[in-house]
Amino acid sequence: MEEMIFNLADTHLFFNDLEECDQVHIDDVSSDDNGQDLSTYSFATDGFHAAASSANLCLPTGVRGGVDWMRKLAFRYRRVKELYNTYKNNVGGLLGPAKRDAWLQLRAEIEGLTDSWLTNALKSLSIISTSNCVNVLVTTTQLIPALAKVLLYSLGGAFPIENIYSATKIGKESCFERIMQRFGRKVVYVVIGDGVEEEQAAKKHNMPFWRISSHSDLLALHQALELEYL
Repeated sequence: MEEMIFNLADTHLFFNDLEECDQVHIDDVSSDDNGQDLSTYSFATDGFHAAASSANLCLPTGVRGGVDWMRKLAFRYRRVKELYNTYKNNVGGLLGPAKRDAWLQLRAEIEGLTDSWLTNALKSLSIISTSNCVNVLVTTTQLIPALAKVLLYSLGGAFPIENIYSATKIGKESCFERIMQRFGRKVVYVVIGDGVEEEQAAKKHNMPFWRISSHSDLLALHQALELEYL
């Protein structure tokens, strides 16, 4: 699955270009986008990658490239967003027939080995997204591979791309702060996870934390959502 994730990220989501230019959120560079029509735009020949690798324009210190280069960066993130929104419920269409079959086979094997973990998790995510709530994902994976992962695990329908945050550069607590700024302080946040980092961040912001470490935790979450306890 890891190989498939990076393959999708490299082949369709510009990970070769964007690995050093990681963003926390898909719209973080959209202010550099001039809205140009990209239907006939050639990403392969716009010189972005050469400029990025030769000049180290994506330094972790936040040094930014020139205006022209930043616009090309923004174009890539816009295309990624378009592809995600087009294929979020049909990643097989993006993979093509041969890879789609391999992916379906792999997904079936993973479900078998994990006693339908994903199916169980999806039940809860579906209830959340169809009620008066939203699913927000905060991950330590870089944004582009995280999007590939979400697509390949068929979670695209549960997580709008605008609700996916990568904590690689800034940590989960900073992501939580961004999310609170976006949705406001009057809404109820429930943090669902299995790690210490998100548990501590939840505690700091006085958010209830629902630990998921076993199938029984998943089933309990599903039951609580069905009975509208949460």
